[in-house]
Amino acid sequence: MKRVETSHHIKAMHYLLNAHFDLRNHREFERALQQFEQLAQTDRVRDHDNFRIQAFIYISQARINQHFMRGSFKEGLTIIPGIEQELEQNDLFLDRHRVLVLNYKFATMYFGSGDYDTCIDYLQKIINDNTNLRIDLQCYARVLHLMAHFELGNDMLMESLSKSVYRFMLKMKNLTAVEQAMFKFLRQSMPLSPRQLIPEFEKLLHTIKHLEKDRFQTRSFAYLDIISWVESKVYKKGMGK
Repeated sequence: MKRVETSHHIKAMHYLLNAHFDLRNHREFERALQQFEQLAQTDRVRDHDNFRIQAFIYISQARINQHFMRGSFKEGLTIIPGIEQELEQNDLFLDRHRVLVLNYKFATMYFGSGDYDTCIDYLQKIINDNTNLRIDLQCYARVLHLMAHFELGNDMLMESLSKSVYRFMLKMKNLTAVEQAMFKFLRQSMPLSPRQLIPEFEKLLHTIKHLEKDRFQTRSFAYLDIISWVESKVYKKGMGK
């Protein structure tokens, strides 16, 4: 059946890896990724364009997720040029939706590495996309975009930008308690000094830690590792290892 339904086998490996990622099953994730990479090297996959590209996209996402799990953001930046080169070479065969997902993951990697300008560059590719694909991705790209400007200290932009993002997410019915807590924090933090921000970050951390156990909030944490970001502020450390 693996040979007859090769496409389904590849998708199954992708879903398995996503499940291990969401559950933070580090060891099982590593094992499944290794099996998937071995599958991608078989003649059955390599000699068939659709299978080869499908496996490449899913494995690329998994390798990026692996760096997210490890917190090795700067190390993860090294794999981005190779993925982009492959994307360019196979542009005619690629699903636009998959490219948007990878751009979001690239942006997240740069955010975690502290390169907020490059993070914004990748997010703009999603925000300015006119294909109307993945409204959820459009929403979270805007939230991450807002967080990047916060990190850059672009205070002049923050008030208008936060209102714009809030309205967009409200319109798209994508505003959860996690995002509402974020917007409340950002509004209150604008006039504060760095020293005054710490207690506000502590309040935000307490709020979102409580929401982490709410099954209706899981999507927000899957797209945005807000907890790691806030913890990095409260404990004065980087997001990466």
